[in-house]
Amino acid sequence: MKKYNVAIVGATGMVGRKFLQVLEERQLPVNNYYLFASARSAGKKVSFMDKEYTIEELTETCFDGKDIDIALFSAGGGTSKKFAPFAVKAGALVIDNSSAWRMDKDVPLVVPEVNPQDIKWHSGIIANPNCSTIQAVVALKPLYDKYGIKRVIYSTYQAVSGAGMSGYSDLENGISGDAPKKFPYPIFGNCLPQIDVFDEDGYTKEELKMIQETQKILGDDNLRITATTVRVPVFHGHSESINVELKNEYDLVELRQALSDFPGLIVKDEVKLGESTGIYPMPIDIAGEDEVYVGRIRRDRSVENGVNLWVVADNIRKGAATNTVQIAQTWIAMQEK
Repeated sequence: MKKYNVAIVGATGMVGRKFLQVLEERQLPVNNYYLFASARSAGKKVSFMDKEYTIEELTETCFDGKDIDIALFSAGGGTSKKFAPFAVKAGALVIDNSSAWRMDKDVPLVVPEVNPQDIKWHSGIIANPNCSTIQAVVALKPLYDKYGIKRVIYSTYQAVSGAGMSGYSDLENGISGDAPKKFPYPIFGNCLPQIDVFDEDGYTKEELKMIQETQKILGDDNLRITATTVRVPVFHGHSESINVELKNEYDLVELRQALSDFPGLIVKDEVKLGESTGIYPMPIDIAGEDEVYVGRIRRDRSVENGVNLWVVADNIRKGAATNTVQIAQTWIAMQEK
């Protein structure tokens, strides 16, 4: 098997560091790694894969002459817009974790369990979806394929780590009563029904991402979706209540089985009549996991062919680093065929 040269852009950030961890765990066929970050981090030493690497400054020419096959980007949208084309020009496939390229019609938006075939039509850049979208579509895909979907209602409960280190710090410092620096209001002991900025219709950018990205990944622009995204005082792990109106009738036992059989999706759903404790996925239990978990699976009797799902995943792993590395793994497997 061929060995590849891989670059990590934004290697010192929260997701960048998780890239390194996931890459070490998964042992891709890699010959050389190159680690890039801003000038502020350049020169720092990082221990990775039993070696010490020196962080290089991200510049317009830093990819030249290195024969880089894959460049994993997680350095923000503006950085990606500026530097990803230079990586592509130098011959690399860019897999980008920012929002910069997601809705570009010429860039595939990929969750490997859901739409791996879209990797084939890239033109140098593949986009990694929003963290909240990734876990949602893993749960929706088996239902979409088996029953068809008419409408989706998303209600999310998103961890502060989704806002980066500054969001994480706001919760940590808020416990001591410090004023927030990242969020508009305190997050400790609070819920913020706003993630990102508002548009003219009152939706936030995060909500629009979930709507538009779901349609793109499932390849269905007519799919009706609405969303309310909420930041909650949890460090790691996004939770989502997803209400789905299916196009066709379903048997609940068969629907559960369809979810159980889907790759990367784990059903954790045991509740008994009259009992005060049930078994269902929670953020506290899934930290460090790569799979998407689903529970509280039940019929919605307020609408024909309706079903409710509770979906939980580690937003830094499956919602960012793991999904990006999985795209790279899938692309490598395609090269070997």
